[in-house]
Amino acid sequence: MMSRGGAKLASSLLKTARPRLFSTATTSTIRSMSHETTSHILKPVAADFASMNTWISSGGMRFASTASLGEKTPSQDEKPKKTEDESSTGGDKGIDSYWGVEPSKITKEDGTEWKWNCFRPWETYKADMTIDLSKHHVPTTFLDRLAYWTVKSLRWPTDLFFQRRYGCRAMMLETVAAVPGMVGGMLLHFKSLRRFEQSGGWIKALLEEAENERMHLMTFMEVAKPKWYERALVITVQGVFFNAYFLGYIISPKFAHRMVGYLEEEAIHSYTEFLKELDKGNIDNVPAPAIAIDYWRLPANATLRDVVMVVRADEAHHRDVNHFASDIHYQGRELKEAPAPVGYH
Repeated sequence: MMSRGGAKLASSLLKTARPRLFSTATTSTIRSMSHETTSHILKPVAADFASMNTWISSGGMRFASTASLGEKTPSQDEKPKKTEDESSTGGDKGIDSYWGVEPSKITKEDGTEWKWNCFRPWETYKADMTIDLSKHHVPTTFLDRLAYWTVKSLRWPTDLFFQRRYGCRAMMLETVAAVPGMVGGMLLHFKSLRRFEQSGGWIKALLEEAENERMHLMTFMEVAKPKWYERALVITVQGVFFNAYFLGYIISPKFAHRMVGYLEEEAIHSYTEFLKELDKGNIDNVPAPAIAIDYWRLPANATLRDVVMVVRADEAHHRDVNHFASDIHYQGRELKEAPAPVGYH
């Protein structure tokens, strides 16, 4: 009974699947096979299916797909050929082309390749060395005094730790000095989004300040090779200062900008002492890093002293910007009401 039922089942399946699975050329073959299959009623079902599989594998029928129309199907061993872009660039070129993001090729004025991806030629400038370095905002209000003495209290542990290692001192100073511009620009950005209003350019001005301070750090990283404990100190100080300044700016922007103004005054003092040590010969006046030469458009034979000079000028400009921003808040106005000093390094 089991053999007879299996044979009938096989025959009905072949008849049902014939129009879909088999080409017209094999119809007669299928009929003959169906009769042959039904004639072996006394054989076990396994033998019937085994003979059918043998017939299929021998080429008696083909699937009614595009392969039956003469198209070749790739074998499992064949690997798809890489395109010219993928084979030449390892696939990166194909990805860039797919998304439409092509690597830009930028050259200097003399035709040589521009090698810096962290800034572009149109972001470089020549520092204004004529700026007054001696300007000082005399604290008059309680918040002014609080900001002033906060900065003075921060200077004491810095002097104790770094002493006259001005290269490492500058590195630490820049990791902290790059925080206020980013925090202020971020908070102004969110404020502009919430109120559906423009910022008067102050978002860009503060972010420019943060970027400029970061470039100071990239420069002094080439000069001073920080030790592991100095790197750990940077992480700790930056983490504490970021959160403290973030809260301070939310509570009182006038206090936050005033404190940065005094912080930049201290930076001017530190770089002035740095220059004195260079002039005395206590610190080697090594050639300027290549990144500094391109960023500040310094001459090819520039030295570390030239770098410290332009960095000090930048700090003086940041001093003016933050004291100016604090004065705007002291007048009861918002920053957007005064034109932002964009590009004022």
